[in-house]
Amino acid sequence: MDLSQIRQEIDSTDNQILELFLKRMKLCVSVAEYKKANNLPVFQGKREDEILDRVGSMSPDNLSCGSRLLFTNIMDISKCLQQQALVEAEQPEYFPPKSGRVTVACPGTAGSNTEQACDKLFPDKNMKFYPDFSDVFDAVENGEADYGVLPIENSTAGEVSQTYRLLARYNFYICGSTQIKINHCLAAKKGAQVKSIYSHEQALMQCSQFLKKHGAKTVPYQNTALAAKMVADSDDMTVGAICSEQCAKMYGLDILSTGIADNPDNTTRFICVSKRLEISDDADIISISLSLPHTSGSLYRMLTRFAFYGLNLTRIESAPVPESSLDIKTEAFDVIFYLDFEGSIRSPEVARLMTSLKREMKYFKFLGNYSHLD
Repeated sequence: MDLSQIRQEIDSTDNQILELFLKRMKLCVSVAEYKKANNLPVFQGKREDEILDRVGSMSPDNLSCGSRLLFTNIMDISKCLQQQALVEAEQPEYFPPKSGRVTVACPGTAGSNTEQACDKLFPDKNMKFYPDFSDVFDAVENGEADYGVLPIENSTAGEVSQTYRLLARYNFYICGSTQIKINHCLAAKKGAQVKSIYSHEQALMQCSQFLKKHGAKTVPYQNTALAAKMVADSDDMTVGAICSEQCAKMYGLDILSTGIADNPDNTTRFICVSKRLEISDDADIISISLSLPHTSGSLYRMLTRFAFYGLNLTRIESAPVPESSLDIKTEAFDVIFYLDFEGSIRSPEVARLMTSLKREMKYFKFLGNYSHLD
């Protein structure tokens, strides 16, 4: 056969595969109806293992794993189809965003990058500054502030692990996000001979190449703006800070070097957290965290479910299991996954998927449905 004939055979075979696939899905719907009538679970592991073992043994050695993968996908699609018939979508209770002047908690002090993010998210606000990220969460928890704004990821240094840990510890929701382009500079008092540079650990990582050339000692500090204020208040003429140019000018510091980030497009994304679930009409991003079993392909299989519903995953991160959920931990390096995807909890299909994940996973947390402000 020539190439054209081979391709015709492939097309004919594909048509047969599709016909059989549709037939199998129709049978799966019948299975779902039976399970619903007899109150049986969607997932039956023994039946699945039997099918995979059978197709693996019937295939040649070089295609055994491929056959198992193909039928795993088919069965995952089948389960999604059955869940549409069996799972009643649970809609969480939520509220519209607060209107009028609000109180916002922010880590650091005036002049910080987080303050700029607060200005974008809340034009009419009462600002309260706190030394540490955990203090911001405590302020929202205790009712001292309506919202807290914190950095969560940077385009150069990656995730802000402290924020992720606090999201796991507190029963809060993300209700908004924005991003700020970060322009770091090295600042110090006039005439200083800088031997030690203070800043937040993220800023130090974002300027690693500059710091390596400079040769000064680096000292992690709570916040870039607090580091600048400390340098301005200190009598030590050997200390400097990495902060924004705006912050350096605010505290009367000389700018020794500017544009010192490794990446000229250095950008940080900030989130707004609230004690109650608030969802605006234009909310189109959903954040969740969950655990996965230690089985082959578990992450891939979970992602298949998002693909089935046509949901676009925009971010996936892993982090250590939170202290509040150590009971799900089976190995030293167990993790939970944080996922962002496009969608609205108001959609029945999205709500159904969230309901299924919540019921099936050992650990599942709905972190919020919100919009991103550019």
